[in-house]
Amino acid sequence: MHPSIHARSNPGKPAVIMAASGETISYAELDRRSNQVAQLLRARGIGIGDTVAICLENHPWFFALTWGAQRAGLHYVCISSRLTAPEVAYIVADSGARLLIGSSYLASVLDEVAKLTPDVPQLRFGGVGELDAEAALCAMPCQPIADERAGVDMLYSSGTTGRPKGVKIPLPEDPDIAQATALVGLASMAFGITPEAVYLSPAPLYHAAPLRWSMTVHKLGGTVVVMERFDAEEALKAIEQYRITDSQWVPTHFVRMLKLPDEVRARYDTSTLKCAIHAAAPCPVPVKRAMIEWWGPVLFEYYAGTEGNGFTFISSAEWLERPGSVGRALTGIVRVCDENGDEVPRGTEGQIFFEPTEGNVPFEYHNDPAKTAESRNKHGWTSLGDVGIEDEEGYVFLTDRKSFMIIAGGVNIYPQEIENLLVTHPKVTDAAVIGAPDPDLGEKVVAVIQPVAMAEAGPALADELMAWLAPQLSRIKLPRQIDFREQLPREATGKLYKRLLRDEYKAAYEAAS
Repeated sequence: MHPSIHARSNPGKPAVIMAASGETISYAELDRRSNQVAQLLRARGIGIGDTVAICLENHPWFFALTWGAQRAGLHYVCISSRLTAPEVAYIVADSGARLLIGSSYLASVLDEVAKLTPDVPQLRFGGVGELDAEAALCAMPCQPIADERAGVDMLYSSGTTGRPKGVKIPLPEDPDIAQATALVGLASMAFGITPEAVYLSPAPLYHAAPLRWSMTVHKLGGTVVVMERFDAEEALKAIEQYRITDSQWVPTHFVRMLKLPDEVRARYDTSTLKCAIHAAAPCPVPVKRAMIEWWGPVLFEYYAGTEGNGFTFISSAEWLERPGSVGRALTGIVRVCDENGDEVPRGTEGQIFFEPTEGNVPFEYHNDPAKTAESRNKHGWTSLGDVGIEDEEGYVFLTDRKSFMIIAGGVNIYPQEIENLLVTHPKVTDAAVIGAPDPDLGEKVVAVIQPVAMAEAGPALADELMAWLAPQLSRIKLPRQIDFREQLPREATGKLYKRLLRDEYKAAYEAAS
């Protein structure tokens, strides 16, 4: 259950194929490269329990880096390649990373990160001199390090202050790098993924699901086909070209593929698909129904989080009987609770918690004990903050999401970070950022502004605010729409009734649809 094992038993089998270029990395090559990564880490004094950061586009070396860190006993932090320099620098510093590995593709961002975190050395693929990652790695031995030990990822999601927070899971108690994981069991038993799998990953690898599921396929001995970037028709082309059997998506991918002209959709053979997994954001019922009609009953949905505190699952057949459900729990026990943390009767709406069961690994938010405590109730059950119901048969239906989080194209966006910036602008008195329905992305970022002078409200001020935000936020976080109000709905204590705004935009969207 590790690439090193498959490198010995089936060395020539493709472990990674880059979809657009066709560049192929065998299991033998992946093993060789990951050994060189581990050797480099040790040569730089990075030991068991330390942290390394990776800020890289979907790159042929990506999995060599993660597997190298895994066999070196590290916490490896995969950072979005779409973040701004201050955002990347914050994660690098907060995680305690001893090394940042990137590429020349991100040179302008990484140059600024280097100024903001001067004590953290960098290596870059395509770099020159001391920055040349490939030269540094190729100079390393290809043999395993003497003190191999299983490491684990440490991925970041936003915290209560809008700053990203690392979901830190302890290193596995068992040091064996080839140990089975809960996700391996779920992949094989629930989703039917086998060692013969050809798995398409169309999303950025720094996200939890693409990273963890791709590495799970490697544990099983399958082939991972990586799209350098998502394009709806190119995804269909990859399915046909590489005879994809398994894949993972977010609803936005489905929307964009469904919007292709009928003749384009009909051009590609998708009959090899046995399993099309989707998660990350609620999928509109009409969209999922259309995908099942197109691809057949091969869609499998789950509800889970980076925290790994629970996991629900539903097949296409089950979903067609219960449209909108995200399934029943496979790990953790679902507990729907009221505001006091007490369980409510089935069919009653409440906050969804998971009671841990065997195999659930405890997590904490790195450097944020308050957020860690906030995720737990008095029973010790943990929640991602979502609201929903559980029916009499144990099927979960989400009725709301983390209080104000926006999910745009499967990417989690936390409004407070954007609001905190907006209110510092000299022409802004107050700001609320919400997610409004969007037919393409699922939700779009909308900023509702209370200007200092209402007479200035209008397109010119909106353009000024957008230009001011652009260098400070990654593109996905930038508002798609800026509106102005004389007053935002706040109570006397200062609490913002953001739900009123969200409901208003939702009603307007539905009225116009």
